[in-house]
Amino acid sequence: MKIEHLTLTHLSMPLVSPFETSFGRTTERECILVTIQSEELTGYGECVADRDPGYSYETTGTAWHILKDFIAPIILGQEINDAANFQRRVAGIRGHHLAKAGIEMALWDLRGKREGKSLRELFGGQRDRVAVGVSVGLQESPEALVQAVEKYLAKGYRRVKIKIKPGRDVDDASAVRQAFPELKLQVDANSAYTLETAQTLQPLDQLDLLLIEQPLFEDDIWDHQKLQRQFRTPICLDESILSARHARYAIEMDACRIINIKAGRVGGLSEAIAIHDLCRERSIPVWCGGMLETGVGRASNMALASLPNFSLPGDISASERYYHQDITNERFTLNADSTIDVPTGLGLGVTLDPAAVKKFSQGTIELTAE
Repeated sequence: MKIEHLTLTHLSMPLVSPFETSFGRTTERECILVTIQSEELTGYGECVADRDPGYSYETTGTAWHILKDFIAPIILGQEINDAANFQRRVAGIRGHHLAKAGIEMALWDLRGKREGKSLRELFGGQRDRVAVGVSVGLQESPEALVQAVEKYLAKGYRRVKIKIKPGRDVDDASAVRQAFPELKLQVDANSAYTLETAQTLQPLDQLDLLLIEQPLFEDDIWDHQKLQRQFRTPICLDESILSARHARYAIEMDACRIINIKAGRVGGLSEAIAIHDLCRERSIPVWCGGMLETGVGRASNMALASLPNFSLPGDISASERYYHQDITNERFTLNADSTIDVPTGLGLGVTLDPAAVKKFSQGTIELTAE
């Protein structure tokens, strides 16, 4: 596929309700929509970098710079037939996984359209619907949190993840567990603790949680190994796993018993699949994390989560969970069994709503091969 044209669109989309984690409160979600044209086909991708460097050092600002000034010159006018070829070309750009992943997603979309296959078919996915859960941000009080969880259970979600931070952890989780004794429940700290302060989380071991996600520093694997030995509840790593290599380190060190896979965080869907395959070989369950994606990124996550070792419900959720209006014509809806159907159309299986893209656009740049 010769890459003829690249369009970057900076989007800012209001959330249905504020989403608060240990590193901040979000009311509008930013991202970069990637559009690639090749041989009369158009592929879409989503760079999931946000405005602020909370989850990652990458922001929409840094990603825009990397995409425009470094990645675009490497790919425009070039024949790039698959993700492996793309990754070889950008290997000299250190880091910036979120930016790279946005381009790679669009290339997968193009490949699916060229070959007449959905992403699920290209990946070898085995499910036509994926079990999902909902992530609930920090609330004003444990009582308010219980009410928020109850609302999502009423909508049909059967797995809930709650965000925690020091001072808002054991009491919050205990309140939810007491209110819903049979709920599939997990917690996510987003690196809010040290090895020392994480000792206050010991009571969580009595709450029958699915997992405790990323309690320690985002670049840490070693201390997570020490912490996992102190807990019966599985530790799940998210921010610490940036590649299949990091996943291997964590598994061999017994730093976790579960891994969260986000294609953006690891630099693209190809690396996400490699992590899935490694974990499957080592009998480590994985699940698909979420980054408040639009319908573009959500479609990508659904295809990824159709792979067999995604054995825990993902943070994918229905479109209405985050947006009153999305940028895709397709809306992802929750089935009665807390699943969402995997797209079956070519490539990502979604089409853009041009009016919505224009409404939420903060700026666009079009780059053409010379």
